[in-house]
Amino acid sequence: MWSSFKTAFSMYSRLPVPGSEWTRENMSHALIFFPWVGVVIGIVFCGIFFLKEWCTACGMGVHEFTFTVLLVAAPVWITGGIHMDGFMDTQDALSSCQTRERRLEILKDPHAGAFAILSCALYLLCYTGICASLTRDSIGVVALGFVLSRSLSGLSVVAFPKAKGGGLAAVFAENAAKRTVGVVLSGYVLLLGAALIFVGKGAGFAAILAAGIVFGAYYRMAMKNFGGITGDLAGYFLQMCEIWMAAAAVGWNAAGELVGSIWR
Repeated sequence: MWSSFKTAFSMYSRLPVPGSEWTRENMSHALIFFPWVGVVIGIVFCGIFFLKEWCTACGMGVHEFTFTVLLVAAPVWITGGIHMDGFMDTQDALSSCQTRERRLEILKDPHAGAFAILSCALYLLCYTGICASLTRDSIGVVALGFVLSRSLSGLSVVAFPKAKGGGLAAVFAENAAKRTVGVVLSGYVLLLGAALIFVGKGAGFAAILAAGIVFGAYYRMAMKNFGGITGDLAGYFLQMCEIWMAAAAVGWNAAGELVGSIWR
């Protein structure tokens, strides 16, 4: 288990962990610890937000936008951009309007196309707007979203058909103890669903609904356009799940405040 933990963190984060040999045994339970990377991101994310609150309350001369930039950058710094890379590759492939075989080739292309760069820029701009709108009522939901998105992404790796025999998704799926990993990740999803509703109430429910819709759309898109999932597609889903969950939480609270002001 310790070796699986090290394998997960060395693969899906840039956090310093002791080296671990990539053997079948060490990889068998690695996906169980994949959501734990989201726990670290959520803690750092909350830390930045509450540091901003403290600096504002103390009247320190640090502009709030500085902390917004840190909130946007933190997940990319911690993960090394591995999931954003998958998001960009998938956007290139989907925008190519080519055959399924050609789309799979584009996913493997190490070069970033125009659609990938434009999609990444638009994603980060939208996420900046969301992070600038975070409140104490929504920060907990967004932080838990980092864990839920990874739980669902890992679940898709062991449960969904694969588009090709090679690639990281196939490697992790082939070496995983699928029954154990599937049960544990499903347990994570159920616990996180309850935690989101407890922490965020309506905003938490909105985030769960957004995650479910994105998860279903991800499966449909992967099967239709690629014949299954790949590591890049799993990264694409993770990024989309995170931004839509955050948008749902922020949007719910904003709508509540609007209705409250009208009622008053």
